[in-house]
Amino acid sequence: MKLAAGWLTVMLTAACAHAQSNAAQKPWVHVNAMVEKLAQGKPVIGISTSDVTIDNARAIVRADIDFVRLEMEHGPMNFEALRNFLVGMIDKAAILKKGTPQVAVTPISRFAPFGREQQAWVIKQALDAGLMGYIANGVDNKEQALEIVRNMRYPQRRDSKLREPNGLRGFGPMNATWFWGLSTDEYVQHADVWPLNPQGDLLAAMMIETVEGLKNVNEIAAVPGVGMIFPGNATDLSYAMGIPFDSPEREAALQTILKACIAHNVACGVAAVGTAAEADRRVKEGWKYIELSGAGVLNGAAEAALRAARAASPH
Repeated sequence: MKLAAGWLTVMLTAACAHAQSNAAQKPWVHVNAMVEKLAQGKPVIGISTSDVTIDNARAIVRADIDFVRLEMEHGPMNFEALRNFLVGMIDKAAILKKGTPQVAVTPISRFAPFGREQQAWVIKQALDAGLMGYIANGVDNKEQALEIVRNMRYPQRRDSKLREPNGLRGFGPMNATWFWGLSTDEYVQHADVWPLNPQGDLLAAMMIETVEGLKNVNEIAAVPGVGMIFPGNATDLSYAMGIPFDSPEREAALQTILKACIAHNVACGVAAVGTAAEADRRVKEGWKYIELSGAGVLNGAAEAALRAARAASPH
């Protein structure tokens, strides 16, 4: 009996060591599929919608897109509806098929506050609900961008190699852990801003919508933790510049923003891409976030733009 027990102990010890070795060698899997693609240098293509019903969530999560931007800037900031929408995006069949909790369509959102306004509470509500990206409106300078990044991060441990900029986010991600399909400890490991933390799954995006923001775009893009610069389709920026929407100066401003993104190795986003030709052009210019026209509906033009963007993307 003693000999058998001894062999059992040896076998169990070896099995545990093997399991630990496999766990150590297991590659890191991003829960945020959008971040995974951006980390590989690939563009992401998606849509925006203000329809936060469960039925729309179920339809979107199985669409051939990379992200959905939930529009809560110009409509109600309804966090209960947001939570329900995210729960509606939980697709168990897809999770079982893929074998990881990675969400096929990444949910991100923008809300009412501008960069010059206090928005720590909005960020906390948004991330605790389970969002994987936060788009901040009208960011004018590096100080505003830094504050947004800090509010998206948890306070870091003293021995962290990625301590700065230290986080301010309070802890209470109960709906987020449910939606992400992770334990609390796993969520904390993933819930950091990318690319500052290469294993992070939160995307901090700054909108450039003012003359001041355009002037400071390089310093904004250089803030540690900023993952994307997003002028939308530059409607607000064209108003701020005092020019018509179809002015060549608007396109020149977009190119200035794109140049800053490329210089600082930050993803750059553009919205209202409505034709196949435009999608092809924007991807080839270097834009990494392509938001299709259509207000949440993949109509014929949006479908054609989607196909063109996919075809122009590096494989």
